[in-house]
Amino acid sequence: MISEASVSQENMNIVFVGHVDHGKSTVVGRLLADTGVLPEGKLEAIQAYCEKNSRPFEYAFLIDALKEERKQNITIDSARVFFVTPRRRYIIIDAPGHIEFVKNMVTGAARAEGAVLVIDAIEGVKENSRRHAYLLSMLGIRQIIVAINKMDLVDYQEATYLKIKAEIALYLKKLGIKAAAVIPVSARQGDNMVTASANMAWYEGEPLLENLDHFQKNPPLEHLPVRMPVQEVYRFTRFGDNRRIVAGKLESGLLNTGDEVTFYPSGKHAVVKTVEAFPEQKTDRVETGFSTGITLEPQIYVRRGELLAKTQEQQPVVSSAIRVSLFWMGKEALDVNREYLLKINTSRVKCHIGAIHQIVDPSENGSLGANGQVKCYDVADCTLILDRPIAFDSLEALVTTRRFVLVDQYQIIGGGIITDTVKSDLDWIRDGVYVREKKWIYGLITPEKRQEKYQQKPCLIIITGQKGNSRKDTARLLEESLFNRGQKVYYLGLGSVLYGVDADLKRKDHPTFHNEYIRRMAEVAHLFLDAGLILILTAIELRQEDLQIFETIIDPQQIKIIWVGEAISTDIQYQLHLPRKNTLEEEVLDAIHFLGEEKIIPAAE
Repeated sequence: MISEASVSQENMNIVFVGHVDHGKSTVVGRLLADTGVLPEGKLEAIQAYCEKNSRPFEYAFLIDALKEERKQNITIDSARVFFVTPRRRYIIIDAPGHIEFVKNMVTGAARAEGAVLVIDAIEGVKENSRRHAYLLSMLGIRQIIVAINKMDLVDYQEATYLKIKAEIALYLKKLGIKAAAVIPVSARQGDNMVTASANMAWYEGEPLLENLDHFQKNPPLEHLPVRMPVQEVYRFTRFGDNRRIVAGKLESGLLNTGDEVTFYPSGKHAVVKTVEAFPEQKTDRVETGFSTGITLEPQIYVRRGELLAKTQEQQPVVSSAIRVSLFWMGKEALDVNREYLLKINTSRVKCHIGAIHQIVDPSENGSLGANGQVKCYDVADCTLILDRPIAFDSLEALVTTRRFVLVDQYQIIGGGIITDTVKSDLDWIRDGVYVREKKWIYGLITPEKRQEKYQQKPCLIIITGQKGNSRKDTARLLEESLFNRGQKVYYLGLGSVLYGVDADLKRKDHPTFHNEYIRRMAEVAHLFLDAGLILILTAIELRQEDLQIFETIIDPQQIKIIWVGEAISTDIQYQLHLPRKNTLEEEVLDAIHFLGEEKIIPAAE
């Protein structure tokens, strides 16, 4: 038994994977027993349980402690157990082997720094052997040991070992992985587990335990660029507290007061004024892994889902079109015409499939092309088109900010990793927004002060519809009605901008005219919103791609779309429809009621 005093304080997460019944839980159980870390009496209790129930003793029972798992003799959940060597403490994640529990396997493997893939010497490389190896590579795990188990059942034949070794090595090579070691073992008999086996003198390598000690630790997260997904923004104005506290968990790096930070995808920047802690006293630093709250100077307006980065370090990537390796777990096939919810970090955004480049069969590492259906447990290389941009990282070391899941009807039906960005027509606009935010000169009046003074939230109301549907009449009457209620409101017709701010855009047939026209209108609107006003715009048949330009420049939650007229002639996602079945006055009252429900203005009594 290894004494506590002789063990290094270094920790490492290792996941054990493999096809069902290949013996990975037995491998883990044997490691626990042979390293002497089991609680006193644990081994004897399991042996007594097996004898009482007339069942042969299994080392797997040492970790498969759930009653249901003992009945079925399979691992259902991702159990976490511990053992130690003189070099480090290991946290071993024993992931399930059944294909039905792949979701659990991915959940467990996502925390691992290295992996052990267990293969049965009799059955050889099976479907889930390849599938698990593929998923490990997709999760960014590159340190892998292959343990060819049950060598006692093939009479410790070297030929069997060499055949399986060649097959799995070839498959891993296709994934861009070279196994750290391929070890012949017998977990039941203890061969090559902790000490070298006399039954396999032909194997000249080290046993499993020593090979684990050769794994290298991932770089400390504290040494990586700062990343803190914004979980929430808190205010306690009822108690006379004017602080805006930005809360989240620091995923990497070290954050100090005085650090200049930038939030993505908005591009807003500020300086960390204070680090809040409760009930502890305030501190000047946040370390990786801790949840915290910070205040900023100036108190900029950010929302849940933004990704905080230190301005002077490597910045995350922002895009609304992403190339992904998607592992599909839905019972129904992936529907390219359906909308899904993508969750990444603390961001939630609707998305749809832009293109399926190829469907990969991970059990064979072959391509099924791009025309087939993506079915349960398939992997697809595809493009996702998002309703709004997200922030993530391209660095391999920051893999956690690249992992995502897809949700449909509150069920996780897919997950994967972002592999690349896709060029977007909005990139140049977004780059301009980042420069604007970096150069923005703040006044002394905060957005909160304006909201409290004006009794309203800044909002851009775009009234659109087909030509001839009296959009301007609706806008004028809505402006007048809000003004009479005491709101700070302004109606700006697009023509007023076209012959003023856009007077230099003389050639309407120029290919970039339309987008630049919309961009300038959005920047003008941004100024009105920063002043705390409600701005009303009118436009003929605004399209979703036009709205995306507005949403790149303005917070999407500050934009409300009203469609006027019965016929909907574009793909715009509107929030209110005025079908012209009532009088103009009645429809304007409907619009005012809508703004009250959205808490843009005080609700009408």
